[in-house]
Amino acid sequence: MNMPMERQAARLIRTTVVLLVGNMGQTLGWYRELGFESKYYPPGFAIVWRDGIKLFLQHEPGYKKPDDPAARERGAWDVYIETDEVEALFRELSTNPQIRITRELCPQEYGQTEFDVEDVNGYMLVFAGATAKPSA
Repeated sequence: MNMPMERQAARLIRTTVVLLVGNMGQTLGWYRELGFESKYYPPGFAIVWRDGIKLFLQHEPGYKKPDDPAARERGAWDVYIETDEVEALFRELSTNPQIRITRELCPQEYGQTEFDVEDVNGYMLVFAGATAKPSA
């Protein structure tokens, strides 16, 4: 007698942010300044990665991210990237004049310390790590 097979639900395994960019070469160069590696797939797609994270880039010639004054005023984020050493990453990136840090290291009430970087397309990247607990 055949028993009906129990159906397994599919598991979601990751999400990847996709950013629309107007100048692929400039964008890839900027992400290299952040320590990312990249691979371009003509005619208009690229993947950038560093350590365990990656971002997808789609090229639309001449595209400019629309300005949203309300989002700009409240400091809205486009990408939230967690790291194991947020202070070390901040020191690394803050010495590079190509990197525009828009918010310095900032401990949050939810246990993260964060800083913000604006990329060449106007996307806001947040780098975050667990806030160090004070030694007793």
